[in-house]
Amino acid sequence: MYHHVKSLMYTVRVDEPDPSFGNMLLEQFGGANGELAAAMQYSIQGLNCDDPGRKDLLMDIGTEEMSHLEIVGTLARLHLKPMKSIREEAEADPLIAIAGGGGVNLYNSMGNAWTADYLKITGELDVDLRSNIAAEARAKIVYERLINFCRDPGTKDALQFLMTREITHMRAFTIALETLGRPAFSIGQIAPTPGLVDQFFNDSTGRGEHGEVDTRGPWNQGDPWRFVQSPALQTEETEQAEDADEAIQAASADLDDPSFIRELLIDQLRDILHAEKQVQKALPNMIEAARFTQLQNLFTQHLAETEEQIERLNQSLKMLGGPARAKPCKGMAGLVEEGDEVMEEGREKDDAPADLGLIGAALRVEHYEIAAYTTARNLALQLKESEIVKLLTLSLGEEQNAGQLLDQVAQPLMSAARMPASVE
Repeated sequence: MYHHVKSLMYTVRVDEPDPSFGNMLLEQFGGANGELAAAMQYSIQGLNCDDPGRKDLLMDIGTEEMSHLEIVGTLARLHLKPMKSIREEAEADPLIAIAGGGGVNLYNSMGNAWTADYLKITGELDVDLRSNIAAEARAKIVYERLINFCRDPGTKDALQFLMTREITHMRAFTIALETLGRPAFSIGQIAPTPGLVDQFFNDSTGRGEHGEVDTRGPWNQGDPWRFVQSPALQTEETEQAEDADEAIQAASADLDDPSFIRELLIDQLRDILHAEKQVQKALPNMIEAARFTQLQNLFTQHLAETEEQIERLNQSLKMLGGPARAKPCKGMAGLVEEGDEVMEEGREKDDAPADLGLIGAALRVEHYEIAAYTTARNLALQLKESEIVKLLTLSLGEEQNAGQLLDQVAQPLMSAARMPASVE
């Protein structure tokens, strides 16, 4: 809940209005580092936050930023006021004078409209807090520059207040981040690749026109750093070097024991093979049950695709040296049985509802197959079996396309199903 009190957080005084400076102030009103962006960023982060304490912190500071927006807006309005009536002053910025009537609007100092693209919101509390610390630092610098260009003492005082609060917020966000107790570079859940994370690539080399040379410092030398040649200049000998720390780790690591992945992939392919054979057997019945020609044609097309998919699965199993026999797929058996029930119930229904039920059953099958092919392809990628990946990708694409086509066929049927039945 928000409540507006008719009093500024900091009472402003402008003795010498300066329209050009008022235009500069708009950077902190509707700019990328301005108060509205900060207020929206922190408030929305707060709405997303499950931690009660840090949620309160974000909402407190987000609300304060709205008060800062009011201060900046008042300062800008007072500085821009001469543009309302004086031609020479209006010439400082015709957009403000003519389109905005000499008042503030959600534009930055260049006349660009405020946008939500300014906001940095990830839903990861530690990442968002780091963004907030950086935002406060940028805002502090903007206020510092505004103070340096300001000639009005009262305005300087207000800007000094606002600049100081940026540091207060930065401190609060920093302490909140530290109290999470997470290592400084622990971002997200997935750990970085060991070795690679400690490599510093020497990507800027040679001597510059002004005598610049490669330099070393604590950012690229000493523990835990390994200083390595840039990818562009790395030779074949370097790539094959025995010292792993001196070679750029630019490819997926080989599996220590790929046998269990291979066995799992073979098991998945045999399962999908049985699933596809069940679909191959069921599709003629679905073609016969379909009422609309477009759906019949779609099922007919997918039957041909299914036959090709079965051949690809057999090829893949042969490449892996696995048994080319299907493994009973209970999941697909249940979906096919459910489809049989839908077709039986559809006999008593009008054309559109019957076909919509049939499409629903077919979509369940497609999504089951999409999940199965996705899993198998990911396993093949881990094994670097590029030919099998290619075959599975073809089949996966056909299943995804079939699902989209079923959705398209369903749309006109939805409209037909809503139409009242004709009265004889």
